[in-house]
Amino acid sequence: MPPPTTDSVPDRLTADGLAAADVLAIAAHRDDVEQTCGGTLLRMASRGLRTAILDLTQGEAGTRGSAEDRANEAAEAARILGVGWRQALDLPDGAVENTLENRLKIVRVLRLVRPRVVILPYWQARHPDHAITAALGYDACFLSGLAKVETGSDPHRPFKIVYASLYADVRPSFVVDITPFIEQRHSALMAYRSQYANQPAGGGLFVPEEEIRERTFAEARHYGLLAGVRYGEPFVHKEVGLMDDLTLLPVQSI
Repeated sequence: MPPPTTDSVPDRLTADGLAAADVLAIAAHRDDVEQTCGGTLLRMASRGLRTAILDLTQGEAGTRGSAEDRANEAAEAARILGVGWRQALDLPDGAVENTLENRLKIVRVLRLVRPRVVILPYWQARHPDHAITAALGYDACFLSGLAKVETGSDPHRPFKIVYASLYADVRPSFVVDITPFIEQRHSALMAYRSQYANQPAGGGLFVPEEEIRERTFAEARHYGLLAGVRYGEPFVHKEVGLMDDLTLLPVQSI
């Protein structure tokens, strides 16, 4: 398999001497991560883990704002989330496809960031880009571990893949307690003023600014209640869980 061309991946990936990350969140669009797993990234960073975000598109097809607006907002949101590294690929906004070329673009990132855990969007979603990103990300994680796929970096396959299921009508495999970080999570989302500030463009499609806090806090409260905490973010993983000590199982039954 040929390696991806050097112009298909941001130059900073090879220029910055990037240190490895423990957790990498991959999303279709800038602001997806803030909505679905921003609190989890904050919690991981608070534990001393290194976090990173890879957005696959740049936002050029959005009803509101421009790609440049979204880039500036994403940088500010990453600062609030305590993320050590964030970049966007050049996949077309609204037309993400699971192709070999796109898988290789993500492989190149995986081999440089070398995460132990990858967070992907849930595989069923209203927006086609989200559902395709789930499959595209999984396939790239597999491809990244193949030694004969040459990209100029050593092979690396993440140990664990989890799916952020906030907007999916499914029972989560687990919930992350984001209670101490709920305000920072909201601030990171609201960094996207081009998207969430009240404005004429997309007025019938977007939630009014004054309702965003209520809705996002209510969702986090719902999943927190399921896990016995105040605010939470839900995830699904496909593997069976493993427990050594039954007395350490969390969440009270009765």
